[in-house]
Amino acid sequence: MSARRPTLAVWKFASCDGCQLTLLGCEDELLAVADAIQIAYFPEASSAMAEGPWDLSLVEGSITTPHDAERIREIRRASRHLVTIGACATAGGIQALRNFADVEAFTRQVYARPDWIKTLATSDPIAAHVPVDFELRGCPIDKAQLLEVINAFVYGRRPQVPQSSVCEECKRAGHVCVMVAHGTPCLGPVTHAGCGALCPGCHRGCYGCFGPKETPNAPALSAWLEHLGMKREEIVRVYRTFNANSDTFREESLRHERDTDHQG
Repeated sequence: MSARRPTLAVWKFASCDGCQLTLLGCEDELLAVADAIQIAYFPEASSAMAEGPWDLSLVEGSITTPHDAERIREIRRASRHLVTIGACATAGGIQALRNFADVEAFTRQVYARPDWIKTLATSDPIAAHVPVDFELRGCPIDKAQLLEVINAFVYGRRPQVPQSSVCEECKRAGHVCVMVAHGTPCLGPVTHAGCGALCPGCHRGCYGCFGPKETPNAPALSAWLEHLGMKREEIVRVYRTFNANSDTFREESLRHERDTDHQG
C-alpha cells in the first residue's frame, strides 16, 4: 500500500486571484507538486473538493467582512499548517487603504442601501485573526518561492526564503542603483527580496511589492527621499501601495502624514 500523500487546500479571501494563479502558472513544476501531494481543495483549478482536515492550507486575500473572519477561523481549525501567500494575506493588500479612511462614508456613497453591507472597518492580514505558520510575501508571490514553501512543509522543514532586501538582488544582478546614479526614488533598501529586482532592472524605482524586509530602516530611507526632492505627502503615497498596512510602511506613512498636517 502506498503512503498517504499530504493534502493541500487553497483558499481565497479579498484579493485579485493573482497569487493562486502563480501556483497554476508553475506548469511543469505543478505536475511534480501533484505527484507529491493531493490537491484536495482548490476551486480556482478544480471542481473536485475533498473535505478536511488538510495538512497544508495556502490562503490568499485579506479579511474584510465578519463572515470571512469566521471562515478563516474554521479553516485554521481544520488545517495542520496554514501559510499566507501574497500582500493581501500578509499585510491587508491594496484594499487596506480603507484603513486610513472612513469606510462608512464610502459605503454611503457607493451603495443605494448601505445598511445591507456587512463589512469590517479595516482590511486585515490573516495573522490578525488566526495563528499563521509562515508568510510568503509579494504582489504577486514568486513562483520559485511558492514551490520552496510547499516542498518545505511537505517534508517537515523550514522554508528557505531570503530575508534580505531588493538592494541585494540588484547587486547580484549587476544593476546600477537607480537612486544613487539617477536620483530615482526607490523602496529597494527597505523592501523584502523576491522579485529579482524587476523594476530597478528596468531603470525604475522599487514599489515595495514584497513589503518590508526584516529590520528595515524606513526613516533613513525617507530622509533620503526628501533629499531627492519628494514632498511629505508624496512620501505618504509611496508607502501606501500594495503593503500599506504592513507595520513598517503604515508607521512611516502615518509619521509623514502627521508632519504634513502639523505643517498645514
